[in-house]
Amino acid sequence: MKNKIVLAVGAACVVFASWSQAAQLPSPTGRVILTVSGNITNTNTTNNTAEFDRQMLQGLDLATLDTTTPWTEGINSYEGPLLKSLLDYVGAKSSSLSVTALNDYSASVPVKDAYDYDTILAMSLNGKSMGVREKGPLFLLYPFSQNPSLNNEVIYNRSVWQIKAINVE
Repeated sequence: MKNKIVLAVGAACVVFASWSQAAQLPSPTGRVILTVSGNITNTNTTNNTAEFDRQMLQGLDLATLDTTTPWTEGINSYEGPLLKSLLDYVGAKSSSLSVTALNDYSASVPVKDAYDYDTILAMSLNGKSMGVREKGPLFLLYPFSQNPSLNNEVIYNRSVWQIKAINVE
C-alpha cells in the first residue's frame, strides 16, 4: 500500500511539474500584432509560438512611462505592457531577445534590460492607440527621462518601434 501511495504522489508531481513548465495560452480573437517565438514554454499556436492581439497585451501588467525620446518633442506619456510581464507570461528562457520591426529592422536586446529598467512595449501615446505612423503598434521604450545614462546609441538602437516579432534566443 505504501508503494502505491508513493507512486501516486510521484505521478502527481510529474503531472504538476509538466503543467507548470508549459501552458497553452489563450488564442487571439483580434488581429495579431505580436508573435513571440524561440525559447519559450507557453504557446498558443501549432508551431510553438505565442501570438498576441491588442486585447491580450492589455491583459498583462501595464505601465505608464512619461519620458522624452530622441524621436519625439518634449515629454510624452506612453502606456503598454512591461516587457518583463510578457517574457514571464510566455515562459521565456534566455538572456537575449531579437526584436524585429515591420520593416525587418532587428535589434538584439538583453533580457536583463526588461528587469533592470522596466522597459515597456508602448501601445498608446498620450492616451491614443499608436498606429504605424506613431511608431506603433508596439514601441520598445526605456525610461530615458528617469535614467539619463540610457541616452546613448546602444540603447537607442535597442528601442525598436513598429515591432511585429520577438524571438527569445
